Formats: sequence, C-alpha cells, structure tokens
Amino acid sequence: MCFEFDASPPELPADRLLPIAGGAAAEQLELHSADGTAFAAALAESPQPSGTAIAILPDVRGLYRFYVELAERFAAAGHHAIAIDYFGRTAGVGERAEDFDHMSHIAAVVPENVQADLAPAIARLLECPGAERVVTVGFCFGGAQSFLAATNAGLGLDGAVGFYGTLDPSKFGIENMPFPLRHGAETKARVLGLFGGADDFIPAADIEAFDRQLSEAGVEHELVSYDGCPHSFFDRAQEQFADQSADAWHRVLDFVA
Repeated sequence: MCFEFDASPPELPADRLLPIAGGAAAEQLELHSADGTAFAAALAESPQPSGTAIAILPDVRGLYRFYVELAERFAAAGHHAIAIDYFGRTAGVGERAEDFDHMSHIAAVVPENVQADLAPAIARLLECPGAERVVTVGFCFGGAQSFLAATNAGLGLDGAVGFYGTLDPSKFGIENMPFPLRHGAETKARVLGLFGGADDFIPAADIEAFDRQLSEAGVEHELVSYDGCPHSFFDRAQEQFADQSADAWHRVLDFVA
C-alpha cells in the first residue's frame, strides 16, 4: 500500500504556484479504450497552461482522491493533468470505498491494457488549450507503468516520471508481468526516477542496474535516491519527509517544464 486512503499529496512549493486566485477543480470523466473498455479518469485543466500536460498513473489502488488532488496540484502549477483508473475491465467506473479489494483486481492489470487506456487519456489532454506534449507521472505500481509506457513509441510521450516505481518484482514472487529492469534498453523517452534510500522494495542495486540500462541506451535520465526515505515518502501526512517531497516537486516540475 502506498498511501493511507485519506492521505493528500504534498502542497506545491510556494514559488511554483501560479499567481492566480483559487484552484482548479478536477472533472470526473468516463473514457473509452480502443477495445471498448470504459474507465474512470479525473481531469484538471490549468487556467494558465504550459505546453506540457501530465498523465498520472496511480498506485495499486487505482484512481482515488489522492490522485484527483494531485491532478489539481499540477493544474495549479500550470499543467493540465489527468489521472486514470486501472480497473474498468474488472470493476467498472464507479467511485470506490476504502474497503475496495483492489488486490483482487490488480492481478488482471497488464502493461498493454494500461497503455491502451493511456492512449485516450493522452488524446483528451491534447484537446486542452495549449497542450502540446505529455509526460507520465506514476507511483509505485504506477511508477513501473510510467517507465514501461516510455518504451512504447506509439504513445508519443515526451518523458516519464516514476516515484518509487518497482523495477524488478521477481524477487517478491511476481513473475508474470514485464517490469522496467527487464526493458530499460527499450526506453524511448526521457526518464526521471525518484526513490527512497530506505525502500525495502527497491534495492540500490536495482536502481544502479536501471541507470546502466538507460545510459547504454542513450536515454536522457536522472535517478534520484533520497537517503533515509521509505517507500511512499511523497505523502503530506509524513511531515518528516517534507523537505524531500518539496525537492521532488521541484525536480518533477523542472523535468516537465
């Protein structure tokens, strides 16, 4: 589990907020994949957009309030943003409570379907005024999906950001899904990876191996590891990691700028 169900993303650093009054409330959408699957999404349009829009890939719980608020944070910083759900094929599009059994559904989620659902989300972002390019930003399971999406030239991504994206889950007994450490050499977009130095799920050796793959493939990238930070450090409730979260915000916004 990445965050508590009632967690909120860290506030934007004050110097990255647009000089406008009020915020950008997200709109709840139902999008459709090429195979006809309906899935939920939340779109926050920025009142003063830059050319780069953000496609958010959540953790294993799929779309819930944390990621709706995160889309709104990006909009407040000048980026149209959309967060998508993973479970349209197995759980429909309705809002879910805290006791939703996401793990019984996550087993059916494969990168091919995530990328198929990303395509209409990207298309919707590019309909927003001023949007010219798209960067993915993912968390945990979604961080892995963000890195994998960067191997798909058909999505046309400008870059991919992963917060503690799982690089090689085979050591935890997950064998049936491709993950970034097996596909780093196929990456076709810029990469920013943000990791916790005390994350038991992502050892330093995996990060170093991913770094080598990206370097050998000639991919522009930066992989940052925050000393002493655990998995899921980017959570406003974890005040002890406020400085690292603020640094992560700056790095992500500089990357997408």
